Amino acid sequence: MAILLFTDFGSADLYVGQVKGVLAADAPSVAVLDLLNDAPDYDVEAAAHLLAALAPQFATGSVFLAVVDPGVGTPRDGLVLEADGRRYVGPDNGLFSLVWQRARTRRCELIAWKPSQLSSSFHGRDLFAPVAARLAAGVLLPEWLAPKPAPEVLFDAGPLARIIYVDHFGNCITGVPAQGVDRAARVEAGGRVLRFAAVFGEAPPGEPFWYANSSGLIELALARASAARALGLEVGAPVELQP
Repeated sequence: MAILLFTDFGSADLYVGQVKGVLAADAPSVAVLDLLNDAPDYDVEAAAHLLAALAPQFATGSVFLAVVDPGVGTPRDGLVLEADGRRYVGPDNGLFSLVWQRARTRRCELIAWKPSQLSSSFHGRDLFAPVAARLAAGVLLPEWLAPKPAPEVLFDAGPLARIIYVDHFGNCITGVPAQGVDRAARVEAGGRVLRFAAVFGEAPPGEPFWYANSSGLIELALARASAARALGLEVGAPVELQP
C-alpha cells in the first residue's frame, strides 16, 4: 500500500513538502512516493494521458493523489475514483478521464467532506491530501463521500497526437500509444519525419527517431542529445503519425 503523488506543483517548490506533511500526520504508516511532481503546468489533458500510462505499473490498492488543477477554487467537484483496483483522489476536471474510460471495473464518488480551513488556492493540501491519507490508511469515514455516477469532465480517450511531456534528457513523450503501430510508420514532428528504432543504440548517429517507451507511449528521442532542442519541440507541439 502506498500513496503516489502526481502533481504539477514542482519538485523544487514548497508545495510538495506541505502536502507530504499532511500525509505524514494523517497516515504515518503509509509510504508516500513521488510519481511525478513536474507534470506539465496547467495542462490537464496531457496529465490525464501521462497518469493513465503510468498508473498500471503500480500495485492494485495504490492511492494516487493526483492534482493538476488550474481551476482550483472554482465550483468543480473533488473525486475519489476506483479503477481496476487502484484509487485516485483529485479534482473533477478531466484528470481522471483516461483511467476512468479505459478501466474494466470502476466506481466514482464525490468528496462531500469540507475541512474547517480550506484555502481557495491549495486544495491539494487542504482537501485532497486528508482524503487520500485516510483512504490509504483505511480510516476514511463513509460520510466523507457521496455517490456520483461518473466524472463530469471527460476528455476523448483516444490517442493525443501531441507532446505531453519532455524529460531532462530532451526526450519527448507523446500521447499516442505505441501498441499496434507498425514499426514501418513514421512520425512527423518539428518539420522532420522520424523513423522507428527499437533502442537508442540502433538509431543512426545524429538522427532523431521514435520508439515505444517503457510506459507504452510513442516517444521521440535523439541518442546522447536532446530531441526537444534538435526539433524545436515543447509540451503541446503537434505530432502526426504517417503509415
